[in-house]
Amino acid sequence: MVDVIVIIYYILFALSFMFGMYFAVTGLFGFKNYHKSMFGRHKPKYKFAIIVPSRNEEKVIGGLIKSLQKQRYPDKLYEVYVVPNNCTDDTAGAAKKAGANVIECTVPVKVKADVLQFVFKKFKSRDDIDAYVIFDADNLVHPNFLARMNDALCEGVQVAQCFRDAKNMGDNWLTGSYTLFYFIQNFFFNRARMNFSGSAAINGTGFMIKKEVVANGFNTKTLTEDSEFTGQCALRGIQVAFVEEAITYDEHPQNFWASWKQRKRWTSGCISCLQIYGKDLLKTFFKTGNISCFDMVMMYLCPIVMVLGFFLSIVLIVFHITGVELFDFFSYLYAMGILFFVLSYLATVAMNIFVVKYNKKSIKNVFSGIILFALFLATWIPINIICIFKKTEKWEEIKHDRSDVDLDELIN
Repeated sequence: MVDVIVIIYYILFALSFMFGMYFAVTGLFGFKNYHKSMFGRHKPKYKFAIIVPSRNEEKVIGGLIKSLQKQRYPDKLYEVYVVPNNCTDDTAGAAKKAGANVIECTVPVKVKADVLQFVFKKFKSRDDIDAYVIFDADNLVHPNFLARMNDALCEGVQVAQCFRDAKNMGDNWLTGSYTLFYFIQNFFFNRARMNFSGSAAINGTGFMIKKEVVANGFNTKTLTEDSEFTGQCALRGIQVAFVEEAITYDEHPQNFWASWKQRKRWTSGCISCLQIYGKDLLKTFFKTGNISCFDMVMMYLCPIVMVLGFFLSIVLIVFHITGVELFDFFSYLYAMGILFFVLSYLATVAMNIFVVKYNKKSIKNVFSGIILFALFLATWIPINIICIFKKTEKWEEIKHDRSDVDLDELIN
């Protein structure tokens, strides 16, 4: 019986190890063309409709609109549309006061995708719009954002994800950890994919879609419309570009339970996407060789593999206590006890410091996040376990109130 358990352990360990190595090796492509711009500079050409789905964002919507009014891009080539939904505050009034157009959403809204579907249908007949850009109401936007997205469009890009920075990275260890999470994704996933002709991942805000891509609607079904739409693009053979110099500054949750709810939604969305699209993505990959399809399957598998790795670690502890001898390199390292965990932790800290320095940020501002990032990841394990057995079915709003952040300070 013990031999059978050991064989199962080795099989599962090999699969999880190969999974980790896939992301480790592909992530190294982030270093290719280090600090080199991926797109040339082009004259302003395309007109953008900026869409801001908003639920109870009265405190922060004005800051976003003011930052959009500072774009170094011709005024006639972009319009800002705020779409309040399910509000109990005066988001609409605050948006109008700041100078945005406000669209009354006349359809039931359960998730952000419902708003996007409504607006895309409404604007379908407008010939003056070339592309949509979607922001969350709590964002601030770099003055060069639209100019850099225009560059991407001029070079044939149809869908693009911006660089997600943070407007409150120094609030506490949690906001610092979120900042590092996106910095790591920006460099080791999005930038890396651009360097081997893969696709970046759309992640919630600051993404651009050429109008004809959604001419037939924005048909997502899950709570994570961003990740789901990335998978749909892969199936359609549409590359999602990473426009590193188009930057938005996001407000991250300061409260652990708000973060818990948000990450449960993310995990539930990933698992739903795996169930809905996993089979088709693999079929398309084997048929066409489109690496983006395989990439998305691997992304959707992340919560499950993380839980698998956790249970394999528990099994390894039991083996170690009961004297079951194993012969893989990881087991030998694990047998070193606390030293193994210290080395793993220090490697994580080193990676965190690298992405902070790469993005020319102050380590001081995100120090607690660097030190406690491993804890942030560890708290994802119970979230993933819960969601495997009971997925989140309802979108819950995350409150935003950081209206005191100066965009000029973030840029400088």
